[in-house]
Amino acid sequence: MNKKLAVALSGGAVLALALTGCTSDEGNKELDAWAKKVCDAVPAQNAKISAAYVEITKAAKDTTSTPKELQEADSKAFQDLADGYKARAALISTAGAPPGIENGATVQKDVVKKLTALSAAYADLKTRVDKLDTKDQAKFASGLKDVSAEMKQVETQRQSAVKALKQLESGDTKKALTSQEGCKQAAAASGAAGTTGG
Repeated sequence: MNKKLAVALSGGAVLALALTGCTSDEGNKELDAWAKKVCDAVPAQNAKISAAYVEITKAAKDTTSTPKELQEADSKAFQDLADGYKARAALISTAGAPPGIENGATVQKDVVKKLTALSAAYADLKTRVDKLDTKDQAKFASGLKDVSAEMKQVETQRQSAVKALKQLESGDTKKALTSQEGCKQAAAASGAAGTTGG
């Protein structure tokens, strides 16, 4: 049953801005300062979020673990995801709207709202996993099936947060972010693309 959980997570290892490696041309100092604020904490946050997805996938493929071990692995991973997205929302909230960007405040608030909701959704998944009956194999399997169904809904929320982040990282904002070392590190760590989303 846990394999369904992994399938729901596949393709979404890191919610991130799709950075392309552009560099800032004119150099808007206020926007660059905003980007630095956002990017400095990104590598550590992305590492935590990526590791949590890896653990869930690993647990799903592990056929030798006991229900209790699977419960503990999933519970910790969901907690890490909840914490990671909460930290990301707080980071973007504290950074404020990107200076000089049209509709910047609206887009920034939308990102914070969606990341906060995503964090809450993962916290709820943790609570549900923690309540599973690990002493009864059939009940545990049935419970995991329910969790995996909820996980699909959480994936929809994650996609919505990705979309909001892509709006935040368009145009000049993208240029400012790609010039920051923290976002460069995160993009390199997550493969071809990926930074502030996690």
